[in-house]
Amino acid sequence: MSAVDLTGPAAHGRTYWLFADVWNIVRRGLTHYQRQPVNIAWQLGFPILSVLLYGYVFGSAMKVPGGGDYKDFLMPGMFVMTMAFGFINTATLVVYDSTKGVIDRFRSMPMASSAVVAGRGVTDLIAACAELAIMMLTAFAMGWRPDAGLGFLAAFGLLLWLRFALIWIGVWLGLLVPNPEAAGGLFAVAFPLTMISSIFVAPQLMPDWLGAVAAWNPISSTAAATRELFGTPVGGGDSWVEEHALLMAGVWPVVLTVIFLPLAVRRFQKLSR
Repeated sequence: MSAVDLTGPAAHGRTYWLFADVWNIVRRGLTHYQRQPVNIAWQLGFPILSVLLYGYVFGSAMKVPGGGDYKDFLMPGMFVMTMAFGFINTATLVVYDSTKGVIDRFRSMPMASSAVVAGRGVTDLIAACAELAIMMLTAFAMGWRPDAGLGFLAAFGLLLWLRFALIWIGVWLGLLVPNPEAAGGLFAVAFPLTMISSIFVAPQLMPDWLGAVAAWNPISSTAAATRELFGTPVGGGDSWVEEHALLMAGVWPVVLTVIFLPLAVRRFQKLSR
């Protein structure tokens, strides 16, 4: 009888190879960031400029309901905006791989199709951690001082939880749009999504109908919850969703993931037919 090769593919189960495929996709994505760090710099450029603009130029004219420093109110919102804008980068990278034939090459390999989607998600979460670290260093340089301890870690986790949910929107859109130029146009969707929220202004300072829309924006729940956890001015209203911001900051990403993760996987499977 011939000896059995315990190091070959037959020695490992499907779960092992799924994680191995995911890691290969993650390693590829991180290598691209390493060789082209301008991608992260570009993604962070707008939020940092917005911090400087709203914090220093418009900050003296902004009001926080209940009092407090506007910069302290602004910073958690800017962290949320950075996470929200991340889905544009996800969509751009996915559509680039799709149009350049990279995804076709993945499909021709003996690898799990779900590893491509999962690998993209893990890579984006790692990049999001780097983005948050840079943004928080910028905030510290501007004098922002949050409460330390478990609240800080919980707020950091909520920000990544929102980013995790938005990744699947980015993957789905990246598989829908025809080219990278069209993916860049998604900024027209992200900008009003972030502006009609509590990132820059408390909803109760808006017209009643617009404030209601802003309060029920999933981004607003994460912004309010992180402000509470960071110990900075909350500026909360009296609506149900604002009073339960911590709860909704956990629920909204679940809802988005349940909707868009299956859509992303189904879209990818259609490409494989």
